Amino acid sequence: MAHPSLADVVDVIEALYPPALAADWDAVGLVCGDPAEPVRRVLFAVDPVEAVVDEAIAAGVDLLVTHHPLFLRGTSSVAATTAKGRVVHRLVRAGIALHVAHTNADHANLGVSDALARALGLHDTRPLEALPAPPLDKVVVFVPLSDADKLIDSLAATGAGQLGDYARCAFISTGVGTFLPLAGATPTVGSVGEVTRVDEARVEMVFERALRPEIVAALRSAHPYEEPAFDVLELAGWDSDVGSGRVGELAEATTLGAFAELVGGALPSTAGGGRVAGDLGRPVRRVAVCGGAGDSYLRQATASGSDVFVTADLRHHVASEHLADGGCALIDMPHWATEWPWLADAAERLRSGQAVRGTTVDTAVSILPTDPWTGRIDGSRKDPH
Repeated sequence: MAHPSLADVVDVIEALYPPALAADWDAVGLVCGDPAEPVRRVLFAVDPVEAVVDEAIAAGVDLLVTHHPLFLRGTSSVAATTAKGRVVHRLVRAGIALHVAHTNADHANLGVSDALARALGLHDTRPLEALPAPPLDKVVVFVPLSDADKLIDSLAATGAGQLGDYARCAFISTGVGTFLPLAGATPTVGSVGEVTRVDEARVEMVFERALRPEIVAALRSAHPYEEPAFDVLELAGWDSDVGSGRVGELAEATTLGAFAELVGGALPSTAGGGRVAGDLGRPVRRVAVCGGAGDSYLRQATASGSDVFVTADLRHHVASEHLADGGCALIDMPHWATEWPWLADAAERLRSGQAVRGTTVDTAVSILPTDPWTGRIDGSRKDPH
């Protein structure tokens, strides 16, 4: 198979992890690279740091995909006087592109927290805090029976009737429409001054609310009547299948202590290690996870009925108050370790996505720990009294 261009690889990545799912403060997408250049090999890593650039250069890759952004807050300079500037210079000189999938990969279905959940053996997972599904409208329009299919085709081509893996979804019922054309009208059916009855179809189709102007314009264009009768109804909202964190079940109940050992064995080791808060003998069956910093989801973890929440970067007072208020047990793992399982999943999905398009890329996953902590101090265990 042929190798794809960088633009094609980015297209596949953004289909897997849509930029629209990223938080508004985030910086995702292509940082450097020529979209026209071919991509033969891709390296996936958590952090775009100089040690990872060394690894990318040594591996001869054309594209580095990282989870964390290089310039989260923007910059006015990429001079090589800073570590981030040196990363840009070295990547450009080596002909290596950089692409970032951050909170869009956190929120996506089969994203960062999904990979963490699978690594810990969870099943029947759902978002810990789901994002709302795109708001939907439903159009209800009355049209002569003979023109119903033409109208449905036109609305479907504009985006109506798309439900999951199904297109052109519509409901049709039949009845009789009646109207009286007044002076100045040019009716398609009937005559001015005469009551007219027509066998009509009632067509109902759902569409994303953002498409409302286009749907109404398509309806008016395709409808045979001078003044078509139609309603646009706003539908109730509901949660989507994307969002922050995941909640799932273990195949069998265990204890917090035993589950903590499972977590330690499932995730890559770092010098900093992990921490457990809670009664080590308490039963654990339902588990909440959030790859990366998850202390803003402690309330949701407890509300989900989870026995323990696995995440990173928990702070002393936040964790203490959470437990004092009856919250679930906590397992605090290194930030890098909770996000690392996503790399292999993203690499495999990219290869599969390119194969569907008739192209091929080789992928590699960085095993270089980029957790900043290099050691642990256990203390003297001196009695504080």
